[in-house]
Amino acid sequence: MKKITRRSVIVAAPGALALASLPLPAYAAKKYDTGASDTEIKIGNTSPYSGPASSYGTIGKVKTAFFNMINEQGGINGRKINFISYDDGYSPPKTVEQVRKLVESDEVLFLFNTLGTPPNSAIHKYCNQKKVPQLFVATGATKWGDPEHFPWTMGWQPNYQSEAQIFVSYLLEERPSAKVGVLYQNDDYGKDYVKGFKDGLGDKAKSMIVSEVPYEVTDPTIDSQIVSLKSSGADVFFNVTIPKFAAQSIRKMAEIDWKPLHLLNSVANSVGATLKPAGLENAKDIVSTFYIKDPTDPTWKDDAGYKEWVAFMDKYYPDGDKTDAGNVYGYSVAQTLMQVLKQCGDELTRANIMKQASNIKDLALPMALPGIKVNTTPTDWYPLKQMQMGKFDGTRWVLFGNVREAKVHV
Repeated sequence: MKKITRRSVIVAAPGALALASLPLPAYAAKKYDTGASDTEIKIGNTSPYSGPASSYGTIGKVKTAFFNMINEQGGINGRKINFISYDDGYSPPKTVEQVRKLVESDEVLFLFNTLGTPPNSAIHKYCNQKKVPQLFVATGATKWGDPEHFPWTMGWQPNYQSEAQIFVSYLLEERPSAKVGVLYQNDDYGKDYVKGFKDGLGDKAKSMIVSEVPYEVTDPTIDSQIVSLKSSGADVFFNVTIPKFAAQSIRKMAEIDWKPLHLLNSVANSVGATLKPAGLENAKDIVSTFYIKDPTDPTWKDDAGYKEWVAFMDKYYPDGDKTDAGNVYGYSVAQTLMQVLKQCGDELTRANIMKQASNIKDLALPMALPGIKVNTTPTDWYPLKQMQMGKFDGTRWVLFGNVREAKVHV
């Protein structure tokens, strides 16, 4: 079992926490639930530090580093953050075990950015029955934005169905007569993307999608699936995979000389985690979607937000890979959490955590793409909704076109 615990005093670090765009509420008396006190806020997390999705483990580490950064600066109302992160190996049964420990033994105030669609699905009902916030989960499944039925769970990143429909809008502009082959992870994560893709195509889905091939997260390789998709005659490949399998697919496509228009989901477009292992030359001309600044893009070399992120990485996470977008993701979602905690003031109850998380207005994160802001309301629990397309030129992602948005509701 891997445990990462950070106890620290939090304050607004230069730039990083200068994010508040809302007036902070005033409270006559302090109010606390389990996991909060005059001196501490206890936060729980699970991440895959091992297993098939271990490339995402850096997200848990960068969040810990972020808390360390603000630890040195003072405090949010004098309270420490006690961040407890356990390894669940991307295994739902293990996630259940670790989350029960966090809630029932460690007695955290809330869960933050637990990673993966299958792991979060396994604890979805438990968290809502216990009325423990499952906040800013690290998955874009559309079901995380359903306050009517699951008022204790909220996502953060653009949801998968919206992203799939953004791909469709691009596809219909570029290849209206395409023959599409789809590879997807055979779980809620993969199926959510496929649903959004088909919904976007509408009546054209039956004629345009010529092959749909699933894979299991326990599969050693997906070589046979790639060969099958090529043999289907597909000239467009919609690749719904996590980094390990995305890298395998890119390498196998090069090996068998299959060169369709390659649409790669955003959760696997990290240069460090996916494209480098696949071979940068093999990844040329892949198209993907973005909402945060790619750390390999020289466009941002003089950008204040990028410089701030690099300085943070150099000091607090020097072993972290600066080409891995996961380290931008973790940094940015942690900044969003800091905004919520600031808005909570001295009312650190589970209900107020969710109330403040659902009342974020025009939060501009330093590493979000220009024009993309965090917004929530009591009835809109999709914090980030916009994305921009990008194409890999063999060295870096090159953004193109305007910011796109597709609205999808549960």
